[in-house]
Amino acid sequence: MQIQSVTPDFFQGSPLPRGTELVGWSALVHSLDVAVPVRNLSCVSQKHVRGSRRSDGAWNVYDKRYRPESTLEGHLTFAMRHETIDLLVLKRILQAVPETTLVEMIRSKPRGAIARKIWFFFETLTGKRLDIPDAPAVTAVDALDPDRYYTGERMVSPRHRVRNNLLGTGGLCPIIRRTPKLEKMIALDLSAKTRDTIGKVGTQLIARAASFVLLEDSRASFEIEGERPPVNRLERWGRAVMEAGKRPLRQAEIYRLHSVLMGDDRFKTTGYRTEEVFLGHRNRNYEPLPEFIGARHDDVECVMTALNECGDRLRDSGVDPVLHAACVAFGFVYIHPFTDGNGRLHRCLIHQILAERKFTPPEMVFPVSSVMLNRIDDYGATLRAHSGPLMQFIYWRALPDGNVEVTNDTSDLYRYYDCTNEAEFLYDCILQTTESDLPREIDYLKRHDTAVRRIINAFEMPGRTAEDIIMLIRRNGGVLPKGRRKKEFARLTESEVASLEAIVAEEFAGFDQE
Repeated sequence: MQIQSVTPDFFQGSPLPRGTELVGWSALVHSLDVAVPVRNLSCVSQKHVRGSRRSDGAWNVYDKRYRPESTLEGHLTFAMRHETIDLLVLKRILQAVPETTLVEMIRSKPRGAIARKIWFFFETLTGKRLDIPDAPAVTAVDALDPDRYYTGERMVSPRHRVRNNLLGTGGLCPIIRRTPKLEKMIALDLSAKTRDTIGKVGTQLIARAASFVLLEDSRASFEIEGERPPVNRLERWGRAVMEAGKRPLRQAEIYRLHSVLMGDDRFKTTGYRTEEVFLGHRNRNYEPLPEFIGARHDDVECVMTALNECGDRLRDSGVDPVLHAACVAFGFVYIHPFTDGNGRLHRCLIHQILAERKFTPPEMVFPVSSVMLNRIDDYGATLRAHSGPLMQFIYWRALPDGNVEVTNDTSDLYRYYDCTNEAEFLYDCILQTTESDLPREIDYLKRHDTAVRRIINAFEMPGRTAEDIIMLIRRNGGVLPKGRRKKEFARLTESEVASLEAIVAEEFAGFDQE
């Protein structure tokens, strides 16, 4: 099948570099008129390129020696060898090509590694079977190159002689590229570092630190959504988070967590949503202005089932727990299966998986929501980097009630996603938790306890009173507030007040500057 060599002025909004033509995924999407975003744009130069490849804005520009034959096989081969695998793009391309063309191409090279991979991906992603006999007895090849991607357990497909090492299934499958940052993060073994940190501290102190961290994380998760719930709701949600990992992550458990999150039964519905949901705003006429639209409600149950199956494969394959958590939690929030509460539940799923995989110590929560709140711009940018490019391929119309109706088939947009950036962001949050936030909280409690003991020994006052004095002095720039000195602490002499302030200053010296 011939693929026209094209040099358009623009492709998906990006100007094509002068003296180049589309190649690989970009050429196939353009030539076959496939409605799908190409996230990594590639073109081939008419000239030599120093180093064989260079970047030019959004484009990867390849040396003219890389120019493939202007055929379906030529561009697919280029894409599989040189570009990042994009399962959404690959599936849509293979669906746009007549099956007879694919059969002819694969039959012409039954032993070819690329041909067998294309055959494997077609049947895996579409669920259809091509009219081709099983592959001959040749050496099996990996579906994904383990040197370039994080992969799951390898299971040979006898029909294709391809080792299925995908992170998910044909129904839903994320991709995570091996990057220097992720390799470095995984090598740090942050789980072991945390266990070593808490192993040097008394059980009671760790319990107090864990309690404080949990409360702060719960509060932050709500604040990200612009809510300030009462303490009883925070505590209820915190208890749900602390139960993470004790039950398998199935539909029933997701429903239970959502029920705990939403609280009052009068204002919630049980189960996945029965209408569309969008993120964005409405204008003065209450007309929707969506920035992103979740999966169609008719697709939610099917796609969520596939997400749970993907989670099972990730767990059984022993994939790094943080990568596992990123794939499931971010996949969940992109699907947006509930009318409300998706963001908070998405962050709870991170705790769920890290606890289930024994990454977090028992009874301990990494306050990732607190870090996300502090890095809210980075968090939002990570989400938008994935969701933004999809919007031009979601066709919708406004409804009289202010909601939207999706008018095209969008299920694949939520089934296949590159989760590399999300995994890097999540690891950044956990790194800050393990190397900064948790040690800082433990350090604070140690300093606080020492100050309390010194004050009690010096003044023989109740422990609660000593704690109140420490809080007041620290909140008031290192001095006991004059108003309080004239009231409940009126019996303290000037020298005693100075002594109290000195104790607090000595024990917390350097802490607030850390």
